[in-house]
Amino acid sequence: MQGENHLIWWNAFKQGDWSAYTSLYEAFYTPLNNYGAKFTADADLVQDAIHDLFVQLWTSRQNLGMPASVKNYLYKSLRTLLFRRIQSQAKVVNLDGAASSNGFHVTFKQEQTHKVEEQELRMQVAAMVSQLSDRQQEIVFLRFYEGASYDEIADIMGISTNSAYKLLYKALDSLQQILNKRSFALLCSLLLQGEIFFKNFLKTEG
Repeated sequence: MQGENHLIWWNAFKQGDWSAYTSLYEAFYTPLNNYGAKFTADADLVQDAIHDLFVQLWTSRQNLGMPASVKNYLYKSLRTLLFRRIQSQAKVVNLDGAASSNGFHVTFKQEQTHKVEEQELRMQVAAMVSQLSDRQQEIVFLRFYEGASYDEIADIMGISTNSAYKLLYKALDSLQQILNKRSFALLCSLLLQGEIFFKNFLKTEG
């Protein structure tokens, strides 16, 4: 339903409906800011990029098509815009999957739970995900926090669907190599429960 509303707003905004345009801005500003904050600690850079993105949308609205997903379109557009801005400022953004000091970084909120084993697993996973490459952290965020499909992830990250499968597999394989078998089995069981585990303790910034 929410996605349908976004498409309705998008179609109306393309026709010059300012109210629909502001509705899109209000609906996506915080999620986009949270996503952008994973690439750089420069909050002003992220906010300026979001504002510029929406200015570009308005000025070019008559030439825009109808995306399958407004959310995916905006995430992909912001990602591209941020990479260009960061690169232009001579900040290193590693696009080949190697870790870098200015790449994607997932953070976690610490929550108390009565299940000691699960709490310990949360702490382990939080520490381990931070050791993954930037692109692996990003796909973990998109898949388990945003709930994006592999096709959607591929579109946002500019890779093939097959590459998205492989990238997530490598991320999970890295976690498996660090976790003991019992802990990894628990992690898998939690993931199978609608991916609730990650959604409950992944934290957006901003």
